[in-house]
Amino acid sequence: MVHSDPKLDIEEAAQGFAAIGSEARLQVVLTLVRAGRAGLSVGDILARTGMAASTLAHHLRFLVAAGLIEQEKVGRSVINRADFSRLEALAGYILAQCCADVVPPLALEKEGTDA
Repeated sequence: MVHSDPKLDIEEAAQGFAAIGSEARLQVVLTLVRAGRAGLSVGDILARTGMAASTLAHHLRFLVAAGLIEQEKVGRSVINRADFSRLEALAGYILAQCCADVVPPLALEKEGTDA
């Protein structure tokens, strides 16, 4: 799944943050981020995380539904990749709000002189 518009609305952001809100799912996402764009097979993720196969399958489904990872069938393997544009949009969602309500000191001084 390719996201043409990486901007998120609040509902999509909440879903993304919820998806990485468990330690196990965050571990899977970080493992895939470290692996880069080549991604990893399910077996490789199992080896790197030490999770049980059924547990990993559950977490992968959750992360795919949230749009944070992509899966591609290659032969008999399923390759999992972090969706870097989606993860970047999720990280940027919070940071884009930085200082939005801060009044610049110069504006405060001007307000004081108008009274």
